[in-house]
Amino acid sequence: MIAMNLSEVSEFRLLGFSEVSHLHPFLFVVFSSLYLLTLVANTVIALTINGDDNLHTPMYFFLSQLSFLDICYLTVIVPKILENLIMGTIGISKEGCATQMFFFLFFGVAECFLLAAMSFDRYVAICYPLHYTLIMNSRVCKSLVAGTYFCGTAVGLVHTTITFSLPFCGLAINHFFCEIQPLLELLCGNTTPSENQVIVVAVLAIVAPFLLIIYSYIRIIFTIIKMTSAESQQKAFSTCSSHLLVVTLFYGTASSMYLRPKSSYSASVDKLLSLSYTVVTPLLNPVIYSLRNKEVKGALRRKWRRINFV
Repeated sequence: MIAMNLSEVSEFRLLGFSEVSHLHPFLFVVFSSLYLLTLVANTVIALTINGDDNLHTPMYFFLSQLSFLDICYLTVIVPKILENLIMGTIGISKEGCATQMFFFLFFGVAECFLLAAMSFDRYVAICYPLHYTLIMNSRVCKSLVAGTYFCGTAVGLVHTTITFSLPFCGLAINHFFCEIQPLLELLCGNTTPSENQVIVVAVLAIVAPFLLIIYSYIRIIFTIIKMTSAESQQKAFSTCSSHLLVVTLFYGTASSMYLRPKSSYSASVDKLLSLSYTVVTPLLNPVIYSLRNKEVKGALRRKWRRINFV
């Protein structure tokens, strides 16, 4: 391929799943079905929480925000996947690629910090139950959510601006969207500074909130151990189990993707990892919270009965 500067071209080429082109019809059905299921599941969770007075608590406020982020996060990625599966290799403009990267980082980083805010909520609820309503008031909850969006915006703007100010010597992105690692493969010359930039962003956006989550749960575990009643211990743990499972799914795949050097990059492996946290996890989140949460299931049943009654 002839080396050229990005300023001289108008678009990149997304290769997508070109290595398994014979599976494109099957994959289109799978991804479109997963997309619709995820949209429906997260929308139902958000509407149920907003429409049921029994769920107007900080924990469910954060859960409704998680559903919103999952819908947006998925919508940034999946339409291009479906277009790729229909058309094969597709073009995406320089501006479109930068926009997709920004919103991918924005929603992804915001979800990282939202999960940290949710762990803080569980920490206050279990460790300081008598002061819970005072500490986790409406103003604090809205401020925490606003902070997650601010962090997402900051990381997205900084990373996207720096990345697209660098010269590119290739146009073919071996991925199904404008992911960070495949774009680094196209940079001209020494990519170590850019690789270090990705690691720094990952530390700020992934490790920092994860450490907050770890600290919260260490305090929670010590508090649960001190409880004298087995029933109280079981109840306290049950309020955290869904969140812990979501954190494990999201951070497990995200950290394996970004907290490693570019030398270990593998296009096929990274596509699978990207699918896990961009497509699969947003679908599993509402399933985990609805199937493992009695209050959510109760609210869904009440809503279903009202619909049937009408």
